[in-house]
Amino acid sequence: MQTMAGTRPFKTARGARWAGFHARLAAFSRAPQGFAAEPEPRTVGTLARGRQLVEGKLLLAGHQIDAPGTLIWDVAAPSQAFARALHGAAWLDDLAALGDAAARDLAQEWVFAWIDRYGRGKGAGWAPELVARRLIRWINNASLLTQGLDELGRRRYFRALGQQTVYLSRRWRQAEAGLARIEALTGLIIAALALAGLQHRAEPAIEALAAECARDIDADGAIPSRNPEELLQVLTLVTWAAEALAGAGRAVPEAIAGALARMVPVLRALRHADGGLARFHGGGRGAAGRLDQALAASGIRTPPGEGLAMGFARLAVGRTSVIVDAAAPPMGAPAREAHASTLAFELTSGRRPLVVNCGAGVAFGERWRRAGRATPSHSAICIDGVSSSRLAPLGGAELLTEGPRDVLAVRAREKGQERLTASHDGWSKTHGLICYRTLTLSADGRALSGNDMLAAGSYEEKRRYHFAIGGTPFGGIPYSVRFHLHPDVAPEYSQNTDTVTLRLRSGEVWAFGYEGAAELTIEPSVYLEQDRIEPRATKQIVLSGRVIDYAARVSWTLAKTVDTPSHLRDVEMAEPVLIL
Repeated sequence: MQTMAGTRPFKTARGARWAGFHARLAAFSRAPQGFAAEPEPRTVGTLARGRQLVEGKLLLAGHQIDAPGTLIWDVAAPSQAFARALHGAAWLDDLAALGDAAARDLAQEWVFAWIDRYGRGKGAGWAPELVARRLIRWINNASLLTQGLDELGRRRYFRALGQQTVYLSRRWRQAEAGLARIEALTGLIIAALALAGLQHRAEPAIEALAAECARDIDADGAIPSRNPEELLQVLTLVTWAAEALAGAGRAVPEAIAGALARMVPVLRALRHADGGLARFHGGGRGAAGRLDQALAASGIRTPPGEGLAMGFARLAVGRTSVIVDAAAPPMGAPAREAHASTLAFELTSGRRPLVVNCGAGVAFGERWRRAGRATPSHSAICIDGVSSSRLAPLGGAELLTEGPRDVLAVRAREKGQERLTASHDGWSKTHGLICYRTLTLSADGRALSGNDMLAAGSYEEKRRYHFAIGGTPFGGIPYSVRFHLHPDVAPEYSQNTDTVTLRLRSGEVWAFGYEGAAELTIEPSVYLEQDRIEPRATKQIVLSGRVIDYAARVSWTLAKTVDTPSHLRDVEMAEPVLIL
């Protein structure tokens, strides 16, 4: 499970030395002789990816390396994220999904080579959250790793498990607060309860996890980063911890149970019609089926609430879902991967995403990471050259330090329609302009209409507007309204009608039209997925104009004109998923 903190170095060189010291010290602890109870697998791999691993094809953290016949630890890691993915051992799930003799032999070879090479505290794998990630995989796939082992091999396996559990019990506090620490504590709880003789090390971790849940998951079920995929990761981990406690006959603390109850309805609100997550603030759609699996495993049936969910508004009718970023962006430390996406939206029809955001570019290098965070990379209103939130270096990271503070959003239902009326002041200080967006989803879910406006109303806003245009009122301020399309959507522009026909792979057809003093163009765009080796090319619809005399307005519609043919069954094709 990849954390958003996954690309940062593990503390400092001094911290790494202390990690090595504690790892060596933990090796002297008494080793468990076996499992207290047979482990219940909690992670699921991919059969196709298991075959690729056996063939020597490594697809990790956005990098593809062909290394047939090469020990995985002899491969030069092209990035720190790649090294973390190796040491996190999620690849074990894929080998277990394959499950044949070749997969078993390879899994055992790689795991025991890790013990020999890194078991004394060397390497990048001793960050607490990575230790926890590795422990969970080693325990989940115990049957694969112990099958056919002699007694010496079993002792080595359990000794390494015990060492890492003891290490984690001493070092979990070194994990960064938030997702990384929750992962470290969850791994410690699962390992301590699973390994005979180590149950006493679970007690402090259970209390600590309860405290982290109470602190990091607010009363509305939100986390500070407002990253939907990160919330899914937190829900998954906390659910695993609760399952481990229940399996050991222990009560689940109220703080943990309450956190689960708060998160589930939020994630249901962030779920598109196709089962994927809305992609905002550094998060992706999530692996296919993971969201539904996590919601089912939680055992909580609470539906989404009526208000905003973690600052997002959901409009959903029939087979259409629209999710809008309708709150101020995170600021400070939680904004390390946050995006300037205020009032951006995504639209999914049935099993097909139609309008999207470009996504997080962290897997493709710093240039793509910065580009993905900018307002023009979102389906939103943009003032050319200036994002609605600005980035600035702070404490070794690039954070959102300026952006909308006054964000208003009101949802309403009328005659079956769902409407969101919203505004933000992200350009008030720089240009004197307030951004307004109204979205209305029809009662049958077949049409989304939008009304976008930039305006300077107050005397102070008009003064800033004049300063921004530099005394040349005829030039105005250039703006654009962008609609990024999923790569599977094929746009066709008609000059005669000034509309765009959008054809989905399901056979559905949507039509885009607009009114207002703007120019429509179809321009290149990209779709950034962390499980891809490179960005996917796609298109975007752009409405361009200028703010003249303090205001500009444009209206547009997205309407379904053709349904999926009745003789076709729209089956979502599984995308290749890299090991994260």
